[in-house]
Amino acid sequence: MAVPSSQEFHWQSLARLPSGRVYHTLSEVGGQMYMLGGCDAAGRPCQGLELYSPEGDRWISLPPMPTPRAGAAVAVLGKQILVVGGVGEDQSPLKVVEMYNSEEGRWRKRSALREALMGVSITVKDGRALAVGGMGADLLPRSILQQYDLRKDVWALLPPMPTPRYDANTHLLANKLYVAGGRQCKRSQLFSPSQVSPVKAFEVYDTDARSWTTLPMMPCKRSYGGVIWDTAGRLCLLGGLRQGGGHQSSKFTKNVNIFDTNQGNTHLLTSAVVSPFVGSWLKSEETVAMKTKRADFAAAFLRGRMIVAGGLGHEPSALDTVEAFHPEKKKWERLPPMTFPRCSTSSIVIKDRLLVVGGVNQVHAC
Repeated sequence: MAVPSSQEFHWQSLARLPSGRVYHTLSEVGGQMYMLGGCDAAGRPCQGLELYSPEGDRWISLPPMPTPRAGAAVAVLGKQILVVGGVGEDQSPLKVVEMYNSEEGRWRKRSALREALMGVSITVKDGRALAVGGMGADLLPRSILQQYDLRKDVWALLPPMPTPRYDANTHLLANKLYVAGGRQCKRSQLFSPSQVSPVKAFEVYDTDARSWTTLPMMPCKRSYGGVIWDTAGRLCLLGGLRQGGGHQSSKFTKNVNIFDTNQGNTHLLTSAVVSPFVGSWLKSEETVAMKTKRADFAAAFLRGRMIVAGGLGHEPSALDTVEAFHPEKKKWERLPPMTFPRCSTSSIVIKDRLLVVGGVNQVHAC
């Protein structure tokens, strides 16, 4: 399929949200988009569950979640939406797990997590949810890997990750679960402020062998960057805030790093045994930096192109600029700007359309 030109992309303004929302979670069931929870304009976690109807260009309010929460992890198991952890009304992590049946239109309480967690990363394999990491009520990261069996309503512990973290990026390729980056929050002493630090760890779990492999670390520490897995099995890390060394402050970056799972043979440590593993980071001269330094933006792989939209940069307000990478021309091209500048959005690709929902414009929730 030919890669579309920049002229083929355009933005369409859709129905506004019932209320401003940030830190909400988007999910797709049967080609329809659901929006779950999030924080309102006052920063309070909410119970909202809304369905966007493209036919009528409107939001439909559905039965609310029993537990108000923001930043929840969500997995789709058939026609059901599993909602895991997140942050509750008291700003603490949650252990509550609930499931919404999109056909019956009702919620059911499911087996809770072993402990309250926020920042869990979740994916689905063979009808089971795999939940990775998270941060506990003590503000420390977890290395836990747990699997949810819908039929038995049971969480089972699997071998833990080598590196504890929360808000990691996960992606499933065949029987390999890749876990890239994330954050750690460490307290130096009681009553002292917590220090949040991005991690460079990159690891993969073999679901058949039930073992972890440590991959070459990410080239730099960055937070609030874009993460895209393309259809060729490449992990693309885009922009973000690059952490400075020592007392240096973090800086916006436009750098791009790419890990190709199909390139090269590397001998890596797998459960204390050295074994070959395919994949390596491309050299810097093989990648092309974005046009604009930005962080906290929407990022997606759409119709053969990497797309980045909005975010924060060196401008005093949120960005509305958009750019896309043309793989044949090997350059980033400007696309039409967003109709509303914003950062901290949630986004999802459904039927070759990038939907960008909510967020903030540095003044109030959108």
